[in-house]
Parts: sequence; C-alpha cells; structure tokens
Amino acid sequence: MSDPRILTIVLNYKTADMTLKAAAAARVAMAGLPGEIVIVDNDSQDGSFEAMTADVTAQGWTDTRVIQSGRNGGYGAGNNVGIRAGMADGSRPDYVYILNSDAFPKPDAIRVLYDHLNTTPSTGFAGSYIEGEDEVQHLTTFRFPSIWSELEGAIKFGPVSRLLKSHHVPRELSQTARVDWLAGASVMMRQDVLDEIGLFDETFFLYFEETDLCLRAAKAGHQVMFLAGSVVTHLGSVSTGLKEWIRVPDYWFDSRLHYFTKNHGRVYAACATLLHLVGGGLHLMRCKLTGKSHDGAPHFLRTMARHDAASLFKSQRGQPVQARPQIGE
Repeated sequence: MSDPRILTIVLNYKTADMTLKAAAAARVAMAGLPGEIVIVDNDSQDGSFEAMTADVTAQGWTDTRVIQSGRNGGYGAGNNVGIRAGMADGSRPDYVYILNSDAFPKPDAIRVLYDHLNTTPSTGFAGSYIEGEDEVQHLTTFRFPSIWSELEGAIKFGPVSRLLKSHHVPRELSQTARVDWLAGASVMMRQDVLDEIGLFDETFFLYFEETDLCLRAAKAGHQVMFLAGSVVTHLGSVSTGLKEWIRVPDYWFDSRLHYFTKNHGRVYAACATLLHLVGGGLHLMRCKLTGKSHDGAPHFLRTMARHDAASLFKSQRGQPVQARPQIGE
C-alpha cells in the first residue's frame, strides 16, 4: 500500500514574489514526502499568474503547477479551486495542506502534521505553531464563538471575563492540544473529512471560513489538533491589509453574521449582535468615565448595528445579502 499523498495549496493574490517564496519553503519541507504543490492565482489580474508560471517552469519545479481561479471569490473559494483540482494526474490526494502565501514552514513542519494524521485517525485537521519573523508566537488557536463570547469580548471587564472564561474565544497555547478551531495559515486536512463535510463555504469572502469548516468537522466527530512541533513563520496580513484597516470592512461583518445565522439561526445571531453591542457600549461608557482610551476601530459598534439590522431584515424578507467586493485574501 502506497504512502498517503499530500496536495499543498498556496493561494496567491497580487503577491507573486512572496507566494513563490512560500512555495519554495513548502518544497523543502515536503522533501521525502509524497505529494505535489498547486499555486492558485485568485484572479490577481496584475501579471501574477504569468510571472509565477514562468518562474516555476524556469526553476524546473516538476512537482509544482500554477492554476488560475478565474474569479476572486475570496479565501475559501480560492482554496476550493486548488482542492477540486486534485493531483496533476486527476486523482485525489489523501491530505490537503493549506499554506498562506506569507507563511514559511520550517524544514520539518509539514512532516510533523503528516506523521500525526498518519498515526491518529481521530484527527481530521492538524495545524501548526505560528510565529512571526521575531520568533514571537502568533495567537492562532481558538474556541468557537458564541453569544457569551460576544459579550465577554466586547465588554472587556475583568469580573465578566472571569465569569465567562470558558467562553473566551482566544486560547493561548504553546503545547500540543485539541482545539475548537485554528487559523488557516498552515493546516493539513484529511481529504476523506472534506469529502464528508464539504469544502469551504464560499459565502464567506474572508474570515470565519476556517471557523465554520472546523465546526462542521467537530459536529461530524473529527478532532482539530494544534501541533506545537510544526513551526511556521508567518508575516501576516500582507495581502488583506488587515494591519492597515482604519475601519472594519463590510465583508468582515458579512462573514460574522453568516457564521452565526448559518450555524445557530437568525434569532441566535440577533442575540449575539445585541450582546456585543451591549458589552461594547458598556466598555465605551467605562472608558469615558475613567478617561481611558479604547483600542477599537472607529464607529465599529454603529457599523455592526446598522449592518446586522439591515442584513437580518433582508434575510427575513427573503432578499439575498449583496456579494462582497473583490478584495484580496
């Protein structure tokens, strides 16, 4: 019986040089492992596809191919293009490894994930320890969001956070552990699990798509594991522009609301938003009374209230929410 094969997917959006560096790091980390790499250009329309194709050919990377998504449907949709493409010979892989275009696995990072899935059938998804260029760990391990996590995260008040500590979404972990979900910068998934639960929900343009996928895996009885021994350096937010956001974009609010509505229903989603607004309002009030500044995005609560009220009203009347703009992954 042959060893399980890996399909590594690197999604590019207008960062061709960095994507090629990520693919090169993945090739080193895949040395001795059976598999291939597919680079998906998410309709960059800036010459990325042509440049990456030429570079892969020039370097003689016979285990790597570049394909075009045909449209920028977001992070999940772009990765789905790679998953559906399968292996170069048309067959399906055993494992799918998602690697961000600004993420660089250490030489043994992919093997650690691969060996774990080979020896632990209960694990559906396995993710890496992510650190920055300064070797400081990035927070990538989380609990599933809930009504109570919306209140706890927005109110930012010690007594409430202690009372609701089991609902605090971020989990600061440095050791291997089971988690609810983890960020998708470096995650290996069983193809059998994806066949069972489906691929990324393409309604999400960006954000919450990994959360939703991990929730579906958990409901189907598959574990999600954080493996501290698989180390990946991640620059973070290079193509999304997250670090430069002045205001949170509409597609973040779209994704958040879709996650709650899809998985818990409209009433639950409305309650989650209400508790977030209450908690956030109390936090702002406390900041004003104490003279402290808050670190939230400008007009965040106002935008959330307006967005979710309009979206839930449209949903109730059977009108679809407008598609997200074509913004990078």
